[in-house]
Amino acid sequence: MAKYVYPAVFTHEAEGGYSITFPDLPDCATSAETLEEGIEMAADALCLMLYDMEEGGAVLPEPSDVRSIVCAENQLVTLIRCDTIEYRKFFDNRAVKKTLTIPAWLNTMAERQGVNFSMILQNALKAELHI
Repeated sequence: MAKYVYPAVFTHEAEGGYSITFPDLPDCATSAETLEEGIEMAADALCLMLYDMEEGGAVLPEPSDVRSIVCAENQLVTLIRCDTIEYRKFFDNRAVKKTLTIPAWLNTMAERQGVNFSMILQNALKAELHI
């Protein structure tokens, strides 16, 4: 789980708008009416694809060098960035119950101080995972 940058090919379609593909991810594609919308749609499509690949344990392909991608006259290549950690925070923010064990004396002291166990665990996990 990390931040990624992959090249995307924007093809200006004859009827208007853009189709967007990723040379390194053949199953990842989207479309948009404008370039601005296309960049947003491409980032969403890329994040969803990489998230699914991470969840499935797939090895992510190395991004191609943008200079190595040959374009037709109606195409342009740009880099698209996504952050699967931010994607997870936004789209998979459901709470899950975890059972854990701590010494009774520590539990008593924490309860007396009004400690929020869930918040402490979340903060500790974020620190441990560097996120």
